[in-house]
Amino acid sequence: MDLLKTLARKKKYLIWSLVLVASGVVLKMTLFAPPTVKIVKVEKHDLTSQVYGNGTVEAKVVVGVSSKITGRIVELFVDQGDHVKRGQLLARLENDDFLQQERQSEAGLRRSAANLSVEQANLQKAKANLALAENNVQRFKALAAKNFVSKLEAEQYDTTCQVAREEVARCQAEIDAVRMEQRANRAGLGFARSKVADTLIYAPQEGIIITRDLEKGATVTPGVSIFTMADPRTVWVKANVDESLMKGVAIGKKALIALRSAPTESFPGQVARLGRESDRVTEELEVDVAFTPLLKNFRLGEQSDVYIVTEMKKDALALPSAAIVPKEKKSGVWVVADGKLAFKPVTVGIVDRRNLTEIVSGLDGRERIALAPPLEMAKFKDGMKVRTAK
Repeated sequence: MDLLKTLARKKKYLIWSLVLVASGVVLKMTLFAPPTVKIVKVEKHDLTSQVYGNGTVEAKVVVGVSSKITGRIVELFVDQGDHVKRGQLLARLENDDFLQQERQSEAGLRRSAANLSVEQANLQKAKANLALAENNVQRFKALAAKNFVSKLEAEQYDTTCQVAREEVARCQAEIDAVRMEQRANRAGLGFARSKVADTLIYAPQEGIIITRDLEKGATVTPGVSIFTMADPRTVWVKANVDESLMKGVAIGKKALIALRSAPTESFPGQVARLGRESDRVTEELEVDVAFTPLLKNFRLGEQSDVYIVTEMKKDALALPSAAIVPKEKKSGVWVVADGKLAFKPVTVGIVDRRNLTEIVSGLDGRERIALAPPLEMAKFKDGMKVRTAK
């Protein structure tokens, strides 16, 4: 019996010893095990440095088509989305009153022409009478000088000649007055015709109708838009770019544009204009990126993402961006040698959208670089043991 009790106690101690050893092994392999890292190496890639900006699709040239006069819309010939050419008829206003004014002006002009003909005939008659009177004056002066007629009779003919001269002058003045009336009537007719013409609304330029702001039957006043149209040749993205990223952004730089309506598609673009004043709150600068080629189906105000290409390199040495970490105000990588970590500073270049960063110097390409989740890499220290993932 004593032997059995002794064996039972030893068995109990043996089991607890095995449990403690197994727990130690488990803790060593889990909690106290070296972190597992993925090994990456420097490789050659074609890299593109891009600056990101967010903005909206806008048009540089947006025109409100309105009327010069107040009138009621009687016809509309286009709708939003229509492509129109310069000089194309867009709308017509009521024109009855203006047509009556035009006819009245035309009648006045015809009346002036008739009056002019009458006064010109009167002038010819007056000139004929003057010529006759002048001849009589000369003849009777000669007769009076020879005492064939009395001086009183000769003076009467002289008076008649003076009256004839005044009549010629009067007729000439009447003609001048009628011609002035004609000019006034022509001006009135031109004004009336311009008012009639103002009832027809034409496209001031080629473009696309963005909105139709009034409908048939509405009364339009000067300055109130009937249509809003945009020139598709000036459609671009007004992007806001962080001013700290503006280095390398210049007019003519190529870009890629992603529209909210087509997030998986990229549209080529080019920087067309740079702002000269940053937003003092957001610290962003406006950069206008034009579509190349022109965007056919656009919606003004659509949200867009812009990636401006500032630099390109072929066959550049690069690492995954996550492998590069800051330490003591330096950028570097964790090199794995004999299962231990060693920090090695590097000089980096351009950063590609594919999460690749150029390595300018510091590595020769043979190093085994550690890559792990950011929280794990934040705990790395020189000499720390690591395991490599298979």
